[in-house]
Amino acid sequence: MSRVIPTLAAVGPLDADAMGRASAHLDALTKPPGSLGRLEDLAMWLAGVTGRVAAPVDRPVVVVAAADHGVALTRGVSAYPRDVTAQMVGNFLAGGAAISVLAAAADADVVVIDAGVASPIALIEAAERTRFVAAPVAAGTRDMTEGPAMTSDEVERALDLGYETAAREIIGGANVIAVGEMGIGNTTAASAIVAAITGRPVHEVTGRGTGVDQAGWQRKVAAVSSALEVNRLPSDDPLAVLAAVGGLEIAALVGVIAAAVGSSVPLVLDGFITSAAALIACELNPAVAKRLLAAHRSTEPGHTVVLERLGLRPLLDLDLRLGEGTGAALALRLLDAATRVRDGMATFESAGVSGPGGDLADSSAPPAAEAARATLRR
Repeated sequence: MSRVIPTLAAVGPLDADAMGRASAHLDALTKPPGSLGRLEDLAMWLAGVTGRVAAPVDRPVVVVAAADHGVALTRGVSAYPRDVTAQMVGNFLAGGAAISVLAAAADADVVVIDAGVASPIALIEAAERTRFVAAPVAAGTRDMTEGPAMTSDEVERALDLGYETAAREIIGGANVIAVGEMGIGNTTAASAIVAAITGRPVHEVTGRGTGVDQAGWQRKVAAVSSALEVNRLPSDDPLAVLAAVGGLEIAALVGVIAAAVGSSVPLVLDGFITSAAALIACELNPAVAKRLLAAHRSTEPGHTVVLERLGLRPLLDLDLRLGEGTGAALALRLLDAATRVRDGMATFESAGVSGPGGDLADSSAPPAAEAARATLRR
């Protein structure tokens, strides 16, 4: 059995004590309580995930998993040919993709996993702070409209590939993991996962992906409907759903999520496909959801369905639909801002500023502000 399964099963609730201490510290800073809104929420979430009030996020890594999908070859579900997956992996390695630019802006490393790219990848010297894990489980998946996309063995190997990749990064010092993906046809797979697990109608969770026209969208809906009918999936067996209609990169992302949450490392989701991977992980253990941060809400209709299912409120709503981890990279800057507020602002007492009620802190009494700041040293 993959180590991902017991790791996810062992995940428990957030650390309430650390969150309480973080809240006390934030309330002692020179501002009305709660006035920095979701930045304060982020600081408390970091404390709950890590068990540390002063948890750093200065070593971010974006893990991008890539693979191909058999359904893209046969059902006309994408506006782009399947070769684009391999070509874009080359672009990631060269540092020319959107995620390359946005990760650099967030001072993050990029790790690209070839979990199952079907076409040859032009191997070049990777750009600075970019690493490549070439360990394809298979040359893409099979056509899910004709039967299961993957075998159980392929799913297990992809889960472990993602887990081991993320675990190495965490051992190497990564203190926040963001996830992204690349795979022509993977919005079709994600739509099938979401429809199978949530029971929502296929047309409600299927979007236009790379920008297909109305006829292309209808082909996607038909492909997802056919896959669900052919495979007759039990909604209460997420791994069976993953094998039947998922993708190798989606399975690898489930492994990445497991490694992060199992190590109390904050995990930042990108868009629809990474959230479909999160849906699998959370179906295996609902407690996982509290340890995930939704970076943004994409234009894919199925993404909103997943976010609602997981109880996640996205940070951003920018009409993004690229994937790659681009939205997650943007959210890393907000996490950084939250820690800078937490660590850099003065307390009412240290700044000599009157707190609520108009009185300056009484330096002769045990100061609540100093007690709160002391939590940062724990």
